[in-house]
Amino acid sequence: MSSPLRWLSFCLLAAALAPRAWTQLPGDASGAQPDPIAALIDQAEKEFQAGQANYQTGHLVAARLNFDSAFNLLLESRYEIHADERLQREFDRIVNGASSLELAALEQGDGFTQQKSEPAPIDQANDEANEVTFPVDPNVKAQAEVEIRSTHSDLPLMLTDPVVSFLNYFSKNGKGVLERGLIRSGRYEPMIRRVLKEEGVPQDLIYLAQAESGFHELALSRAGARGMWQFISSRATGYGLARNWWLDERLDPEKSTRAAARHLHDLYNQFGDWYLAMAAYNSGPGNVQQAVRRTGYADFWELYRRNVLPRETKNYVPIIVAVAIMAKNKAQYGLDAIVPDPPATFDTIKITYPVDLRLVAECVDVPVTSLQDLNPSLLRTTTPKDTEFDLHLPVGSKDRYQTAIAAIPEDMRVWWRYHRVAPGETLASLSRTYRTPAASIVEANGLASDSVEPDAKLIIPIAEGKVVAGETGDLYSKHAVRYRTRRGDTVASVAQNFGVPADKVRSWNHLRGNTLHAGRTVRIYLPLVAGRESEAWTGGTTSKHHRRHAQTAVRSAKKAKTKSVAKYPHARSDPSLASEHDASQEQAR
Repeated sequence: MSSPLRWLSFCLLAAALAPRAWTQLPGDASGAQPDPIAALIDQAEKEFQAGQANYQTGHLVAARLNFDSAFNLLLESRYEIHADERLQREFDRIVNGASSLELAALEQGDGFTQQKSEPAPIDQANDEANEVTFPVDPNVKAQAEVEIRSTHSDLPLMLTDPVVSFLNYFSKNGKGVLERGLIRSGRYEPMIRRVLKEEGVPQDLIYLAQAESGFHELALSRAGARGMWQFISSRATGYGLARNWWLDERLDPEKSTRAAARHLHDLYNQFGDWYLAMAAYNSGPGNVQQAVRRTGYADFWELYRRNVLPRETKNYVPIIVAVAIMAKNKAQYGLDAIVPDPPATFDTIKITYPVDLRLVAECVDVPVTSLQDLNPSLLRTTTPKDTEFDLHLPVGSKDRYQTAIAAIPEDMRVWWRYHRVAPGETLASLSRTYRTPAASIVEANGLASDSVEPDAKLIIPIAEGKVVAGETGDLYSKHAVRYRTRRGDTVASVAQNFGVPADKVRSWNHLRGNTLHAGRTVRIYLPLVAGRESEAWTGGTTSKHHRRHAQTAVRSAKKAKTKSVAKYPHARSDPSLASEHDASQEQAR
């Protein structure tokens, strides 16, 4: 899916590259005459700064509209940008500024629409174990033998040379990773131990989460496993963890913990041994079964000695045992100064309607990032539609949310916003910012006059755009652009040029595979931002506005030499950025 800022940059930069009739600049202003160029730059700069402010608060729709306005003020003025150094400088500033924000948005997951990921600690431990063999220190081994005798655990803690090797590793190279995980464990330890007990498995399996993810719910491994318990996609589905456009329950701490406990319970029932169960959790039961059949030994350490398990799995069990020994004997390993994070607490409300997290944040007066932290399974800023969802809110804010959201029509909770009035803001400025009529704001809030007081909290009734909602949640124009394919075009390349998913191009045109014959006409529905095409504020000019962007997109797609520049405006100064992005996308496909 194209981010809103990427699509903004695509349209506006394509418009900038398109031919246009320009009026030459008048002579320099003199005396007391106003400088129209300075006034124009000041106006564009205000819009750009407003866009930056909206971007920082998570209002990407409003930010995009501000950037749109800033660009258009310069592009549609009667002055030739390239003929005046000041205009050129301002234009470059806005292009570069919007591009850098676009890159930041993409790094954070499609413009605040996907959760960030953290590297899984298990990968680092395996990498270092594969590169360096940590010696078995006799002193460390002797100390550990004494500790194990007095250490209570509902898992068997066997002290072997591989375990001692990892005790040495986590005491030195891996100590920082271990400490960060033990600090973070405080958020989830009470919940994890409760769930493990309810599912009838050893509570010390909690250290599997330490080894896998360092208790980070957004951990992502190189193999594609995600979440605190590092579920792969197929295993997640088998244990009831939903994955769709809106959410990934592998990232839900409690749901994923329960799924992991049940999976481990099933593996124990299959192998009758917790070490083999943990090995099967890492590499799959098939690999462990095959190793047992080949050797005739249903014993992890014998399979380890005979080297019939994957290297990562051979390391996996010793890592967990080493972590458990150290976590249960913190003082002996210099970990007693660690202060765990306080347990995660929140209010929960079951909702059956989709709602934008930015609206939720405005209802309870917290940053959007706070809600994302409380709801890590959400991949988008919108909660799922047509399904029940447990929305987590800051402690004590449940009643405030229910009161505030009741004023917003249920079918408008992904569109409307609350806005706290800042000093100097007026109904007119709010109307421009949100592209909604001032009369609608007056009506929605029951205002007696056109004046608004600073710090007042207003409902902003943003009009729902006249768009077709894609199955994945994208928004597309109602009218298709028609593009005649050329030699070398593929479904993937056309989709990339127009900034839409390849599967959508196939669906719209009843295609299979990636091949396109030259001369075929394909239909493309351009991505839109909610409310941007609505006649409620364009005064009925929707079709003209849409046609202009559609024509720009088609023109850009046909110009092979400008494809990368049109889609990746930051590549104007460094074309390699576009080619590297294209290469990485092709590799991902």
